[in-house]
Formats: sequence, structure tokens, C-alpha cells
Amino acid sequence: MGELVPGGNQALPDGALTVRVPGPFDLSALITGEGGKVAGDGDFVFFNQPTAPGARLDGDTVTLRPRELRPGAARVTLVISPADPGTPLGRLPAPVLSVLDERGSPLARFAPPRPSRETVLLLAEIYRRGGGWKVRAIGQGYADGLAGVARDFGVDVADQGTPAAPGSAAPASADGASRQALDVVNAARGRAGAPSVALDGRLTAAAEAHARAMAAHGALALESPDGTSLFHRIAAHGYRPLTIAEHIVSGPRTPREFVDYCLEGAERRGPFHDPAVVHLGIGRADGPTTGDVYWTAVWARPFTPDGLLRLASEVIALTNTHRAAARLAPLAPDPRLTAAAQAHSDDMVARDFYSHTGPEGHQPWDRARAAGATHRGIGENIACGQRSPEEVVRGWMDSPGHRANILKPDFTHIGVGHATGSRAGTYWTQVFGAA
Repeated sequence: MGELVPGGNQALPDGALTVRVPGPFDLSALITGEGGKVAGDGDFVFFNQPTAPGARLDGDTVTLRPRELRPGAARVTLVISPADPGTPLGRLPAPVLSVLDERGSPLARFAPPRPSRETVLLLAEIYRRGGGWKVRAIGQGYADGLAGVARDFGVDVADQGTPAAPGSAAPASADGASRQALDVVNAARGRAGAPSVALDGRLTAAAEAHARAMAAHGALALESPDGTSLFHRIAAHGYRPLTIAEHIVSGPRTPREFVDYCLEGAERRGPFHDPAVVHLGIGRADGPTTGDVYWTAVWARPFTPDGLLRLASEVIALTNTHRAAARLAPLAPDPRLTAAAQAHSDDMVARDFYSHTGPEGHQPWDRARAAGATHRGIGENIACGQRSPEEVVRGWMDSPGHRANILKPDFTHIGVGHATGSRAGTYWTQVFGAA
């Protein structure tokens, strides 16, 4: 096995390759041509878009089949960023990249110089040379997140809607409407006893892109006509939320009018009082022909493994509260059912579907069995769009079929999965097992 240094390269054999970077990182891959640019957004492989021709991301591993890459592809650049967005890489364990052949035998290893304040690191590239492929170690850091890397490689991480007509008013900048709105927002949170939130540049960029897309099409919507949702934009800008809420509004012309409008409605004011959210992004855009003003606000808490565990525990506790009211025994957490539930939520986000039946026809019991569960009976509840454990459990209890699963006497164990992204923003799964 070759030990690489920055700039060093090594020839690779034909066949499938596995690239692995274990640790608290998000691994991504950018597929480019000879000129170093992607052919389209589909060439950016990351946690919310884990597949492309010849490349598949699965957790900390990218599997590459170089000869199956899209026509014109000449290079695959491997990138890491912190799993907890915004954490400098210098605070995390030193990353180590390993390249293995299709039999799992190690081919090359690269331990780059330890980064400091960088939030993204280009680790290595798999590139075509003559009739074969080689790996080159890089070790280049970025301080402005995945969005900066994506832009340098030609990925469109800004507005994906129709451009505004020439001469139309430009949208307010993050240093304008966003910062003015932040002051008004935090004043309202202070009055409600909630801690202040901070502007996040990634959320603000996504919110501005979405506001511009709505203005260009003259319609309020979470999803543009081309199928790009607000949550796709958030992922493309490199923010991975644990919890998320949003405001999609038209009409108010100033930041104060926008905040006052949101505070008028009980449901709209919820995020203003929610202590769980820590980051905010706000975008404003003027319609090119009507002059209508469109606003997008995104409230979020970044993903952490501990946060996901707490969220799942809340769902289980609420579920068991309803079972206790029905004089039923509580459900015990089961790691195998949890793995099956989390995998299904992740899959629904990654492949943009919502169903108990996976794209290959797999059913809940198939997924539970694949995760190692041996329960004699399996049940599953799924939901999308709910923004909190309270909301999703309440929705399940209001649905006869889902309620029946929660209150089924035979069930003894449970696993909960939760993922954010795709079209609805949140995807929840409960998997039940009978001993």
C-alpha cells in the first residue's frame, strides 16, 4: 500500500475502487471533465444526492467505477467537511483517506497535514491518465464551506429559477434586509424568553436563492417548477439541519413588516419562540414585473449524532405516553430497528420518494431483516413535513392506521429514524417489532 504525500500520485488498477474517510465528517465527490468543471449539478455527489453514474456515496465511503462515469468525466475529487456544520476541521480528529480495490485490498493511504480553521478539505482526486486511472493527494483547505468548493467547480448553488428581467430591482443583500430582520427577530425572541439566533451564511444564501426563484415565477411555493425545493437549496449550500422550520411569505415590504406579519399568527410565530433553533437565514426579492415582495426565512439547528439520538428519544417517549394512556406496556428501543428506520428515512431523502415500498420493492420487514432484526412481527409508520416530535406523533395518532401500530399490544420494541432534505424537508420513520 502506498503512503501518499501532498502532490504525490499512484497508478490504480482497473475495476471498482472504494474510497473511505472514517470519522465525524461528511464525504463528498465532484465529478469533472478535463477543464476541472462539472457538467451539471448531478456531478456533485453528497449526502442528499448520493449517486451519479459510476459513483455512489454510502456514509463514510464512496464507491467508484471509473469506466462507468458519465461521458467526458476525467476526474473525481474527494472532499470532506465536518458532520457538525461550522465546526473547524482543526477541532476534529485528523482525517485519513484510504483507497481500496474491488476485493477490499488497500491500495493507497493519505494523511494530510492537520487542518486548522478550514471547514472543507479537498483530500484527493482520482483522475484519468492515458488509458488508466491514478490517485493524487491534494490536502487543500477551504474556509467558506461546501458552497465555496462547489462554486469553484462550477456547481450552481445559487438561484435555480428563471433570471429576473433586465432592469428589475435587485434583491436585498444579506448585509441589508437579513441583518435588519435579525435585529427585529432577536428582539421578539427576547420578549418571549428565547435565546438569540445567529445568521448563517449558508441558510441565507439558500433563502435568497429561493426568494429570487419565487419572485421570478410570481408564486409562493416551497418548490420551484423545475422540482427544486427550498430544502434542496439548503443542502446544496452545505448546511445539514437536524431540525428546520421555514416562512414563505409575500406582501411585507420591510424587515419589520415581515416579522410583524409572522408574529400575528399562532402557527407562524412558533419559530420565534422555539429555543431549539440556533441559526437563521433570510432572503428577500422583488418580482420583476409585479413589484410584489417575496420573503424566505429558514430556522434551523445543525445536525449532530447526539441531537439525532435526542430527537428519536423524544418520539419514543411521546409514543410510550400514548401507550401508557391505553394501559399498554412501553416499547423498548432496539438498535436494529433503529438502523432500519434511519436507513429508510435517509433513503427517502436521498432518492426523493415517500413510500413504505422502496424503489427496488423492499418492504419494512425486508429492511428490518437486512438490519439484523429477528422479531416475529414488523410494523412501520412514516411521515414527512412535520417539524417536531410532538407534531409527528400527534399526526400519527390522528390517523387510524398509524395509531393502530402505536397501540398494537403485540409490539414490544421500536426504532425511530429522522432525516431532513428533499421536497418535504423532514422524513420520519417508526419501525415496530413484536418479540
